[in-house]
Amino acid sequence: MEKEYRLAKREDFNKVYRYGKSMANHQFVLYYLPQPKREAFRLGVSVSKKLGNAVVRNRLRRMMKEIVRLGKDQIAPHYDYVLIARKPVADMDYHDMEKSLFHVIRKASLLKRTETVKK
Repeated sequence: MEKEYRLAKREDFNKVYRYGKSMANHQFVLYYLPQPKREAFRLGVSVSKKLGNAVVRNRLRRMMKEIVRLGKDQIAPHYDYVLIARKPVADMDYHDMEKSLFHVIRKASLLKRTETVKK
């Protein structure tokens, strides 16, 4: 994920946790905080040690970031996001994870509006 899309500092994570809103499904928790001054969104990813060893956690983290990277044109800009993986994610394949991740984003009404062309 490019640097402009990263949420890296602890203080930024804490700000999103404290002042943001959250939405969850069985696999993910999404915290989000509006940032009107930012052009793009920033994403932070959190995977607990409860999900597995470092190899498993890093694989999950990479998959989550890749799903967001490929779908970044569908996600609303001007927000900071923190995405937390829950236990069931460890057993999911890429397609199911992608479906679940976009489900939680859609549930929070954070997908970009797509313009439909009428003919």
